[in-house]
Amino acid sequence: MKLLFLGDVYGRPGRHALYERLPGLRDELELDFVVANGENAAGGFGITAEICREFYAAGVDAITTGNHVWDQREILSYIDSDPRLLRPHNFPAGTPGRGLGEYRLSDGRTVVVLHVMLQLFMQTLDDPFACARDTLAAYRLGETAHAILVDIHGEATSEKMAMGLYVDGQVSLAVGSHTHVPTADTRILPGGTAYQTDAGMCGNYDSVIGLEKERAIERFTRKLPTGRLEPEKGEASLCGVYVETDDASGLARRVAPLRLGGGLDPVWPGEDAAPA
Repeated sequence: MKLLFLGDVYGRPGRHALYERLPGLRDELELDFVVANGENAAGGFGITAEICREFYAAGVDAITTGNHVWDQREILSYIDSDPRLLRPHNFPAGTPGRGLGEYRLSDGRTVVVLHVMLQLFMQTLDDPFACARDTLAAYRLGETAHAILVDIHGEATSEKMAMGLYVDGQVSLAVGSHTHVPTADTRILPGGTAYQTDAGMCGNYDSVIGLEKERAIERFTRKLPTGRLEPEKGEASLCGVYVETDDASGLARRVAPLRLGGGLDPVWPGEDAAPA
């Protein structure tokens, strides 16, 4: 199976990059399933029902979020009706929405997406490690699920690495989101799980993690409120992680970063992608 995870889609520049490039990527890479993190898609703050529909029309199969999931208030009444829009699974019981999705492809294969939010420097939710342990116990990779992806939404690289190693061998891909900077540690872990600490963002890198650079710098240097920060205009880079899995085991056979357009050097997941 061929899978693509796209990092945090940031504002209009990130959305336009996704809409422009993803349809072609689905064909060129022969993708079976695409997950995109959309928690910053609406002007940098949350996501709307209309944007979800636009993502699906462009070729996204499931959308993850994170700590900004509730920034657009309409999502509270919408999220229960959309099984492809996920919030972190370790929110307390009774929170609207779901953090786990099971999706059946047209050929009968099943993809599971699990979304957890970590704790260091983040809003305190239920234990993400216990959540992952208990959730994944219900699946046998390669048997009851042909592929399992985990979006690890967190600030601290150490905690993301710990989670990746914790689920190694139980999932096809464990990938970090939230910090908007693509890390250079793309690899297959000893148990066969593809991993990258952060996928980066789909946004303009001539910015401060997607935000207007002048206003963001002013906040750091003058310590004064500057009003609502807006996404930096300009061409976005599309950043993600590409994985090929073995259908029999569900584990990764090949993994590579993907970066296209904008201010970052391009990286294409060709034949030199890290093999198992």
